[in-house]
Amino acid sequence: MTKPLAIYTDNEDIDPTPGIRLLEQSGFTVRFLETLDPERILAESRGAQALLVGYAPIPDWVIAGLPDLRIISLISMGFDHVDLDAARSAGVWVTNLPGVATEEVATHALGLILATTRDFPFFERVAGEDWNARPARTPPRLSQKTLGLMGLGRIGAKLAGFASSLFGEIIGYDPYLAQNPEATARLESLGVHLAGFDEVLASADVLSLHLPLTPETRGIINAESLARMKPGSYLVNVSRGQLIDTPALARALDSGQIRGAGLDVLDAEPAPADHPLLAHERTIVTPHVGFLSDHTLAEYVRIQAQNVISLSATGEPETVPVVDPR
Repeated sequence: MTKPLAIYTDNEDIDPTPGIRLLEQSGFTVRFLETLDPERILAESRGAQALLVGYAPIPDWVIAGLPDLRIISLISMGFDHVDLDAARSAGVWVTNLPGVATEEVATHALGLILATTRDFPFFERVAGEDWNARPARTPPRLSQKTLGLMGLGRIGAKLAGFASSLFGEIIGYDPYLAQNPEATARLESLGVHLAGFDEVLASADVLSLHLPLTPETRGIINAESLARMKPGSYLVNVSRGQLIDTPALARALDSGQIRGAGLDVLDAEPAPADHPLLAHERTIVTPHVGFLSDHTLAEYVRIQAQNVISLSATGEPETVPVVDPR
């Protein structure tokens, strides 16, 4: 009997060895391509029942060209690099890793909030040159300021819990919250004031983004929305770089409309050397590492493989799927 074939397309910064071992122990033949090129993925994945994907784009024509494919198992929470409609039409499951790095990403967001509001880039720059130098504007006292949260899912809610003792007020917006009364009650118990998009923009001294990337949210932080924020406010993004119009944010930083930005994600990754936000004196940029911890790395590899194994053994993946084609 021919063993089912599982293909790792890419896993740039995570060792897939434990996942490969799990799959082989469950009767799979496993190959590792180490490529982000969809054409190569298509050419070298013929006959595969499973694609285990890191950051590689999986467009509709790749899915259409792999008639034996049953599952695309992602090693991230984000899934905007896979054509979900094509997967659904082809009867292919798509799974992600929701909740695995909630604590880590929320902690990273809080770290960026503290680093930007405390002006770490300025103080790091001058510490070896002029010990007594001070920024043009002194850092704010957070207990007198409002934290705005755009997106109140697992990560936004976790950050609200972390930040509740730091900020004077927390205000949040989530377009999907009306569908989840339990989550609404939990957020209100943390003291989060629920409001509309425009109110959060206008009220926040620090705005932290936790929205998924969808056609509706792409570029949601643009020149118009930045102009509606408080002058001298701060922006943090640990979600998706494409939520932000990069040239608009660069202009807002130059003008002082936005005093500082803490970014774990950019609209292009890896960021080119000339990216306008990478070396801006008012930004702190980290290379999409908000998820990183010893715990998450192990769980990412295990769950990605286990979703494939569970689908083969039981007809359902281990985690709640992004696409259930039944």
